[in-house]
Amino acid sequence: MRQPLVAGNWKMNGSKAEAAELIEGIKAGSGAVSMAEIVVCPPYILIPGVADSLAGSSVAWGGQNLSTEPKGAFTGEISAAMLLDFGCKYVIVGHSERRALYGETDELVAEKYAVALEAGLVPILCVGELLEERESGTTEAVVGRQLDAVVARVGIAGIARGVIAYEPVWAIGTGKTATPDQAQEVHAFIRERLAKADAGVAEGVRILYGGSVKGANAAELFSMADIDGGLIGGASLAAEEFLTICRAAN
Repeated sequence: MRQPLVAGNWKMNGSKAEAAELIEGIKAGSGAVSMAEIVVCPPYILIPGVADSLAGSSVAWGGQNLSTEPKGAFTGEISAAMLLDFGCKYVIVGHSERRALYGETDELVAEKYAVALEAGLVPILCVGELLEERESGTTEAVVGRQLDAVVARVGIAGIARGVIAYEPVWAIGTGKTATPDQAQEVHAFIRERLAKADAGVAEGVRILYGGSVKGANAAELFSMADIDGGLIGGASLAAEEFLTICRAAN
């Protein structure tokens, strides 16, 4: 049985005081989340404080991105070793905003996934289609291409050591959400595609849904056979809303 996972991607939000309040709220309610794994991914500068606050708790933390380089003259970048130094367990790779706003290619995302694995981090690989790609009927081609790039780099065994997050780009921060059936259809496609290489890996890998998940729709989304939790954006910035989503994953 796959353990559900709910990961909060704070994106570029939060002050030191706001982060402290948010983490205290999540910690206070995390005891009611008996089955799902909870993860928070703050901005880099907030990770040290979050790590101190969460030490000894059941809540894990991670980064929102990482460099492919181990160290050196790469201004503004953060290495896998730096994330590990502050106790990070997870790191998001290939988020649609990184692909769209910063030009990250499938090949670069695959390299970041590989670097994360090699360092001992658990990568959360984001895949998903644009609105025009969904409307043109190329969702599976796009998601398949994004997956294939990572499999080509790390092999199907490398997929078993990470997490996949399907995020329809048209449903991120827009208030639009894929229906549970729409989301399930793509999650099932991902699992079926991976099964062609290794059925055991396909059955075991956790596939999260990301795209305007809220407390009000989480339970229905998570009830789908191939949806194993969520990668949560805006709703992860309010403790009770985020905890409602986490409880839905129970």
